[in-house]
Amino acid sequence: MSAKLTIVFYSTYGTNRAVAEIAAEAARAAGAEVRLRRVPETAPQEVIDGQEPWKAEQKRQTAFEVATPGDMDWASAYLVISPTRFGTVTSQMRAFIDTLGGLWGEGKLANKAASAMTSAQNRNGGQESTLLGLYTTFMHWGAVIVAPGYTDPVVFETGGNPYGFSHDAGTELTDADKAHIRHQATRLVEMAGRIAG
Repeated sequence: MSAKLTIVFYSTYGTNRAVAEIAAEAARAAGAEVRLRRVPETAPQEVIDGQEPWKAEQKRQTAFEVATPGDMDWASAYLVISPTRFGTVTSQMRAFIDTLGGLWGEGKLANKAASAMTSAQNRNGGQESTLLGLYTTFMHWGAVIVAPGYTDPVVFETGGNPYGFSHDAGTELTDADKAHIRHQATRLVEMAGRIAG
């Protein structure tokens, strides 16, 4: 049985959208059916309009459907990608997660493979705590966490984060970064297949 992967992302300036697109491509190459979804924006439009890079990214993201609880119900695996804000996920991502209470109550988020990726302004800006916070949420769901660990040398090449790919926001994604994203997405698809039997 091939994995059905929902990739849910939030991206202010484009870093995490680019990560999500690379992950989706790798997951499809690994045989997964993929839904690539953005979470709804909650920031006031006048604030977004006051920052040209944010406004331009918002326009680019109209090409992606908005995530719904139905996308999570459909999936046999999840990949959540969010920037770090004050050591945890963005309020936009948390607002989406908070819509999933009904599915959680029915056990429909359980027994599915789940992984996460993030970015922050710098390496000490909360990248690890953001991923660990998402994994705490996944544990509440009863999902099966699939972190990259040190299962490929590329993890060391990109900073050695065993919890998930993390990136310094605003910097270009290197070939090693892209390889790490692909490795984690492919591993998630493989583990989802094993869990599904």
